[in-house]
Amino acid sequence: MNHKTLKIHPNDNVLVALSDLKAGETITYGELSITLKTDVSAKHKFAIYDFQTGELIYMYGGIVGKATEPISAGQALTTANVTHEAENFGKKSGDYQWTAPDISRFEGRTFRGYHRKDGQVGTKNHWLVIPMVFCENRNVNTIKEAFLEELGFAKPSPYKQLVQEMKNLYQSGKKESIEGLTFSSTYEVADQRLFENIDGIKFLTHQGGCGGIRQDSEALCALLAGYINNPNTAGATILSLGCQNAQVNDLQEKLKKIAPNYDRPLVILEQQKEGTEQALLTKAIKETFLGMAEANMTQREEAPLSKLSVGLECGGSDGFSGISANPSVGYAADLLVALGGKAILSEFPELCGVEQELINRCVNDATAEKFSHLMRTYASAAEAVGSGFDMNPSPGNIKDGLITDAMKSSGAAKKGGTSPVSDVLDYGEYLAKPGLTLLCTPGNDVESTTAMAGSGANVILFTTGLGTPTGNPITPVIKISSNHRLAERMPDIIDVNAGPVISGDKSIQEMGEEILEKIIRVASGEESTKAVLLDQDDFIPWKRGVSL
Repeated sequence: MNHKTLKIHPNDNVLVALSDLKAGETITYGELSITLKTDVSAKHKFAIYDFQTGELIYMYGGIVGKATEPISAGQALTTANVTHEAENFGKKSGDYQWTAPDISRFEGRTFRGYHRKDGQVGTKNHWLVIPMVFCENRNVNTIKEAFLEELGFAKPSPYKQLVQEMKNLYQSGKKESIEGLTFSSTYEVADQRLFENIDGIKFLTHQGGCGGIRQDSEALCALLAGYINNPNTAGATILSLGCQNAQVNDLQEKLKKIAPNYDRPLVILEQQKEGTEQALLTKAIKETFLGMAEANMTQREEAPLSKLSVGLECGGSDGFSGISANPSVGYAADLLVALGGKAILSEFPELCGVEQELINRCVNDATAEKFSHLMRTYASAAEAVGSGFDMNPSPGNIKDGLITDAMKSSGAAKKGGTSPVSDVLDYGEYLAKPGLTLLCTPGNDVESTTAMAGSGANVILFTTGLGTPTGNPITPVIKISSNHRLAERMPDIIDVNAGPVISGDKSIQEMGEEILEKIIRVASGEESTKAVLLDQDDFIPWKRGVSL
């Protein structure tokens, strides 16, 4: 890899700056020799020849934008001279041929997980406490206060200690010494869990279940059913008020649909039937404790890697994400698929412009047509409220080189690797087939990771170029940096640094294998992710309105 610039695909008409470049500098790339007309920041792109107004911009071999004014060779691409443009898509074309990667390194390998009677295997063993409606959030939090410390799941807060030290200095008249206080913390604490085989008790509060439209409540019930059935769930306590739109019987129907023989401990209580709040909470706490004691009997055992279901996510993306972290994750996904496992590519607004490629990779016409229908429906809904997919890139994305949605999408799709698309799921549907599955979710990080866990992901890979503190209550999230600088600046949230791909020290294949090794250690409980250590338990159900 050229240490200053990169041409991602032979058909591209731009180069990517791998480091900050100055106007007047002459860049040589293969047979190209270009004198820069402007400064070009690392991660941004510049033209390799003169563009006319309306000329199409190509990256990753596809259309990612259109020139809105003449652009000289060596001039940086910006939001001032380029606008979003993407390729159209139609029906599936041809039979997709896939060359699977070499899996000899991983054949016969296992991880130590929690086996469920339905054949799923968890990488964690969590008890869930879930409200059917926001009215029960306070009761969920009351149970949380009662359980965490007594069962040994609470962690000491270094921030509380910092406040205590500041308080002592203030009371002793030494306010000026506060600035000099040093902060130190450790995430690893002594394991004092009462139930040694329960990894945690997780409390999922939300603002749904009533009001809004009935479809939102139906989607919430499907999502919660997925969380209850996720292989990382040991059992669950469900609190219902009783009169809300999201009824318990709706949840039970959704659960029966995806798990007809569900047999893990399940406590369901309705406040309007139990009477007083005290009666509800007393019963909930007692039955939850007994359910956890039963779930504690399950222990980790060896399982084949085909039992891994890995979600693929990106957030806080930068101009390097589609070059280093995302294709490395894509290679890890291909390895997993070749081993018989499952991978989930979501974030439909960030597949804009690569639809035809994914359609052609679908295993049959019905799968391709379902994906096409979901994409068109989603895009139309966004346009109807004046917020098309072209408005997806965030200020941070744009600042770091992703100036159009098609440019962002082309890099984001690399997380899905190259394997055939075996299935397409709408939001709230549950994983059913080995291979790569496309799941309809927003591009919003937390709404997307929330949905993937609800569809059965037992590990999530999350790439980032800018840094984002996202985790999930039940599924460990492995955070992967696209560049060295982020990994060095935010080591508390980054698990794997894909920066060596940019510097040329590692290939995408080597990094992908490293990521799969990390997955195996996390799935076996040998290592904790930074998101788990920081208690990043983000949970946001998607209301089916427009969210990019």
